[in-house]
This record gives sequence, structure tokens and C-alpha cells, in this order.
Amino acid sequence: MAMARASSGLQYPKRFYAAASYVGFDGSNSPTKTLTSKFPKSTALLLYSLYQQASVGPCNIPEPSTWKIVEHSKWASWNQLGNMSSTEAMRLFVKILEEEDPGWYSRASNSVAEPVIDVQMNYNSKVEPVIENGNTYPETKTISYENGRQVETQDKDVVVDGFGSVEVYDQWIAPPVSGQRPKARYEHGAAVVQDKLYIYGGNHNGRYLSDLHVLDLRSWTWSKVEAKAGDESPTTLNPCAGHSLIAWGNKLLSIAGHTKDPSESIQAKEFDLQTATWSTLKTYGKAPISRGGQSVTLVGNSLVIFGGQDAKRTLLNDLHILDLETMTWDEIDAVSGAPPSPRSDHSAAVHVERYLLIFGGGSHATCYNDLHVLDLQTMEWSRPTQQGEIPTPRAGHAGVTVGESWFIVGGGDNKSGASETVVLNMSTLAWSVVTSVQGRVSVASESLSLVVSSYDGEDVLVSFGGYNGRYNNEVYVLKPSHKSTLQSKIIENSIPDSVDAAPNATNATNATRDLESEFGAGHEGKVWEISVDNAEPTKSKGDLLSVLKAEKEELESSLSKEKLHTLQLKQELADAESSNSDLYKELQSIRGQLAAEQSRCFKLEVEVAELGQKLQTFGTLQKELELLQRQKAASEQAALNARQRQGSGSVWGWLAGTPPNPNADDE
Repeated sequence: MAMARASSGLQYPKRFYAAASYVGFDGSNSPTKTLTSKFPKSTALLLYSLYQQASVGPCNIPEPSTWKIVEHSKWASWNQLGNMSSTEAMRLFVKILEEEDPGWYSRASNSVAEPVIDVQMNYNSKVEPVIENGNTYPETKTISYENGRQVETQDKDVVVDGFGSVEVYDQWIAPPVSGQRPKARYEHGAAVVQDKLYIYGGNHNGRYLSDLHVLDLRSWTWSKVEAKAGDESPTTLNPCAGHSLIAWGNKLLSIAGHTKDPSESIQAKEFDLQTATWSTLKTYGKAPISRGGQSVTLVGNSLVIFGGQDAKRTLLNDLHILDLETMTWDEIDAVSGAPPSPRSDHSAAVHVERYLLIFGGGSHATCYNDLHVLDLQTMEWSRPTQQGEIPTPRAGHAGVTVGESWFIVGGGDNKSGASETVVLNMSTLAWSVVTSVQGRVSVASESLSLVVSSYDGEDVLVSFGGYNGRYNNEVYVLKPSHKSTLQSKIIENSIPDSVDAAPNATNATNATRDLESEFGAGHEGKVWEISVDNAEPTKSKGDLLSVLKAEKEELESSLSKEKLHTLQLKQELADAESSNSDLYKELQSIRGQLAAEQSRCFKLEVEVAELGQKLQTFGTLQKELELLQRQKAASEQAALNARQRQGSGSVWGWLAGTPPNPNADDE
């Protein structure tokens, strides 16, 4: 067991003053010459402008002449900082210095002696230098013991040391933790409250857990939280995995998760940190079905739940919102656009309290690396184009946001774990790789946890647990540099050493550097841009004006084209609306004609029915007429026969001497 000496470090503003004195702002020499002798000229310009912002405030001096190239460069760089606060400028000044010169503090002539803290370390470590391209980097050779045998792993991207004394950024560090470590696990929940990391539940070898542990991020000491009996005592608290742990004030909210005996709907539990008691949250409305592997994102006073996998292993892509003030569930059905495909073990983040980002995740057969964005105001899904070094497909990764940067760690694709730590700028949607690890390190594992906290005034990422062929309970920490949170990469070009630079200098003096302030970005996503636009010494004032005029004309031409295009679109819209109105009127007319025709058809049907009845009556009358005609014919025939007989009788009577009947004709 080794002893590590950890430095506590100076606090602000003393740390800033020590850094400023180290780089030359001590009044003894010209700060410009001192800066340019120690740092690249673009970095020197940044440090100068940040020092002015921190010590003087926002730039309010008149703009120097463009012929005074250095003075104009200083003014432009300082002026671009706008209303950045003095505290932000101090911290950014120190951040840049520590990245450019990691050992500055130990070499500072007027540094204050720091107290030394002895920290127990539970493992042996040996740091050996690695030389790459002429530069020396520390490589860690960690010697650990597994099953009684010595195991050596080498990883030049993971440093095992006391965290306070580490002077590197964008590298994973194993801090010297002490106390009783939690059981190794994955699919657990993690949250930070007041510099304390809480770990709850998880999965170890297929067994769900229900224990709660806390890591003090100041002393790096583990301890187990013994929950007291409340509405839901520890003995009746169902072990779970695949849940989400959210910090809400002085409480921890456990949302969803897989359990041995799953319920029909999502279970929401609350742990009160003051009373150390668990209780079940009473919610209203229709709760979502139970699930695990979902994403739960805190947006204002609401939790946004997306996707996951239910107890029957059915993948989901539904969207639900829990209002934490009214504790009411709301299922969002009326969402336009194409939502992400059903998935679980993805990651989610919110940008400027409006846009919900969903990245990666997996189904039963494949993993994804797609990015989806939901506008929480219009409730519209979109799938924007990703830029930069797009990560490989993965599921089971963890993510956390720092300003406009979304860091993604771990995960895998069912074949191998993701070894690189990547970051997405949520404004530009550009990916970049922060660092990469080698070997069996827990940050390259599945279903680990990742949180963001602060240490010595700086943001730090803290990972715990995961599964990469074995269950882990290690803690790793990464201090992101300002480069990790830049909106765009730094472009470094040289600037003249002094105002008296030779007019025939051949080096360009343009230098642009965009910085995102960790305070200035905030919820509004504001980015501080520090830019210097200088004229080349070899160009005359007329040439510069010509270039600016040409650029102005080009911009005006583009603006005119856009205006013309806008007018065309407006005209097309007006034509479409007019055509739509005409079509509507025509439709109404056709509907009126159709109604009239329908009425006419009904009348015709009535008339046809009446004619049918008349035809039936006519047939009956015709039959009666025919009968009468037959009867008449029979009567006429009978009369004719009678007359004929009568006629025959008269002749024979005459011959016989019988006189004729005088009334025969009357009959």
C-alpha cells in the first residue's frame, strides 16, 4: 500500500493572481514580450485579453487604428469578450495556462506553500515515460492482483494518482478512493448532490441490488447509506436495475427499472437525504408501463421519459412527461416528425431547456449511432446531420452535459466495448474524440454511470462501475479541458512581437480562437468568441478596403438573392392560398349542385313510383275492359243467333199456314 501526496491548491482569486504573475503580469517587464516568449502568439493574445477582462472589466477604450496591428489585435480580442464576468475570465485564464504549461504552479516563484494531505491508496502504481514524436507523456503501469496472481495492465490514457496533484486534462484518472467500496455492478443509478456521488441498485451477476452508497468527492471516501424505515422500508424495497436516478433538490428520485416481480406501470421512488428514508411517490394521471433501459431527462421541473424495454422484452419509443410540481403523468401522442425507432440503453440530453437529444441505443439485433432531436416547444422530431468524427454504433453508454458539450462514455456494439470518450457540441452537432483508453478499463464498459461535479473550481466527469467481461466498481475521473468544450477548433496563427514589426513581414497575423465559457453558455447556449482580424503588413490600406468592399458586395448580393427568394416564396404562397380559395369556392358550388341533383333524383323516384302504381291500375282496367268486350261480343252473338232462328221459324210457319207473329220484330 503506497502513500500519495495530494495538493489542495490555491483558491480563486489567489490562483488567478499567481498564474498572472507567472506569465508576466507582475509589472516588472513588458507583459506582451513575456507572454510571446513563453507561449504561442495566439495563446498569448488570449491570455492578455482574459487578464484585462478579469482585472479591468469589459473593454471600453476606443478602437485603435488598423495600422497599429498589435494594439488593434489586443483591442479586438478583448472587445470580443463582451460582458464576461471577472470570475469567468479568471477561471478561463487559469484553464488555458494549465493546459499550455501543466507544471506552471510548481515553477511559480511566488507561489504559496500548500498543505500536504496523506491519502491511502489501495493499489500500487508506477508511472513510466512514453516518448512519442519527440514528446514525453506519462504512461501508467498498474499492478493489481486477481485471484492471487499479479496482473499488469498498461494504459497511457489512464493515470493513477492523487486527483488534486494531477496536472493533465482530457485523460481518465483513477483517484485514490478509500472506505468500503460498493459491490461491483452495472445498470445502476447515479446522481450527485452537494459534492457527493450516490450509487443505487444495479445488477451483479444477474442479481438485482437495492443498496445505496455514497462517495464523498472531496475526500474520495466510500460509505454505505443505511436507510431508515419510512413509507417503504429497506426490507420491502424491491431491488432493481436499469432504472434512472435523478437529483431533485435534497432528494433522489428513482424512476422505472427492472425488478424480479415487475409491476404494470412505472414505479417512482424518493429518497430523502435529510431523513434517510425511502418512500413511494404518489403520482396522478396514467403512468407509463414498467420498463428498464429508458432515458430520463430533467427539463426544468419535469422529467422526460423516452423508450426502454418492458418486462416482456418489447422495445419502446413512447414519450412521457412527469411534472414534478403536480406529480402528474402526461403521455405525448401528438408528436410530428419521425421518432427514433424503438430502443433501450440509449442516452439523452437537453440543450437550452428546449431540445431533447437522443443518441444511440440498441434493439435485439443491432446497435445505433443515430442522433434524433425533439423540439419540446413544437413537439416535433427531427434527425439532423451529424458533423465531425461520428461515434460508432453503441448501446449501454453514459452521457453528461457540460455547457454546450455532451460527453459520451463507454457502451458497446455486442462485439467490443467503446474505448473512446467523445463529445458533441450541441449547437453545431459536431463530434470530436476527447481521449481513448486501452486495456480492460471500466470506462470502456457497458451500462456504467457518468456524472458531472466540480473539483477545485473545475468541472470533472466521474464514472463508476460497468460490465466489460467482468463487473466493475472502480471510479475514474476526467477533467475536460477548454478544448473539449470549444464550439469550434482553435486556429493558431502568429502575430507580430511588437508594434514596430517590419512592414515586409511574411507571416500572416490572423488568429481566431473560439471559447465557450462554462458560465457564459448556461441555459442560453451563449458562446464567447475571441477573434482577431488583422490586415497583413504587406497589404496597403487601399487593398484592405478593396477586400472589405468586395466582401461587402458579395454579402449584399447574397442578401439580395435571399430577399428575392423570400419574395418568390411569399408570392408562391399567396398564389397557393388564392388557388386554394378558388378551389374551395368551386367545391362549395359542386356540393350545392350535387345537393340539387340529389333532390331532383328524389322527386323523380317519387314520380316513377306513382307511375308504377298507375301502370298497375291501368292493367287492371284493361283486363276489365277485355272482359266487358268479351261479354258484349257474346251478347251480340246470342242476339244474332236468336234473330237467325226467328227468321227460320217464320218461313216454315208460312209454308205451314201459320201466320207470322206481329210482335216478333219487337223482341
